[in-house]
Amino acid sequence: MSTENIFAVADLPIRLGQFLKLAEMVQDGFEAKIRIQYGDVLVNDTVEKQRGKQLKAGDTVSYSGKTYKLVEK
Repeated sequence: MSTENIFAVADLPIRLGQFLKLAEMVQDGFEAKIRIQYGDVLVNDTVEKQRGKQLKAGDTVSYSGKTYKLVEK
């Protein structure tokens, strides 16, 4: 079970891989790529396999028990 946290991002849209690094959900771009390819990352409760997926305000990203809702800073 994950809890939803608010995460403010200054420059939206942001790519999924970049967001995972910014939110410290992964350590680097390579780990982001692997986690996304393996289907471990959800965007708006749907498995997302595109590292370059553009995220916008209101989207939610879930990985490893953490869920963040993006808002514009």
